[in-house]
Amino acid sequence: MIAKKIEIPKTYRIAVVEDEPDIAQLVSTHLQKEGFKVEGYPDAGSFLKGLSKHMPDLILLDLMLPDADGLEICKALRKEEGSKAIPVIILTAKGEETDKILGLELGADDYVTKPFSLKELTARIRAILRRPKAEPASKKIEIGGELVIDLTRHQVNYQGNPIDLTSTEFKILSLLASRKGWVFTRDQILDDLWGQDKIVLDRTIDVHIKNLREKLGEASRFVKNIRGVGYKLEE
Repeated sequence: MIAKKIEIPKTYRIAVVEDEPDIAQLVSTHLQKEGFKVEGYPDAGSFLKGLSKHMPDLILLDLMLPDADGLEICKALRKEEGSKAIPVIILTAKGEETDKILGLELGADDYVTKPFSLKELTARIRAILRRPKAEPASKKIEIGGELVIDLTRHQVNYQGNPIDLTSTEFKILSLLASRKGWVFTRDQILDDLWGQDKIVLDRTIDVHIKNLREKLGEASRFVKNIRGVGYKLEE
């Protein structure tokens, strides 16, 4: 009799970049109780130094750090090959819609304002970490003979030139490309990204699509907005 292989669940590593000791301790303790491995950083300097040793699976990033602007840190993370695909959830007291949109435009995957519920924060973290990993049978998808989506390497090229996308932008583009010409509603896109744990607004999808189009440049013509319905990718 062949023994059945037992899969050991992965322990996800969460980086908490927060300069307020009380909040950092509260979040870290709660996440550790939830089964996550947590590494705390009181400022941008120590966090960036920590990245050279351990790459986290997700980053909780405060915007108002003593030595740097959290938005600039988020922007820098998206430029580096090793960190551009790591999900980022912004934690901040800035709750204005413009601040949220700016954070998303700079590559954040989600935005949580202070004060916040620890249960909701945990739900958002799990939702992002549980994003579907399934890929179409083909490892590469070509659009119009110019846009190439490499599903294995998580890379996108247009006319041979690489395009840097965040993990969320890449997943949205891959979803649209999986069924060319098919119109995906905002709810369907949210379901694909966050499953039943979706606790973000339709507006989030619009912002990510806007960012995606800007990065695609000329190739943005393939991404069509169907007013009142959703989006599709068409050659």
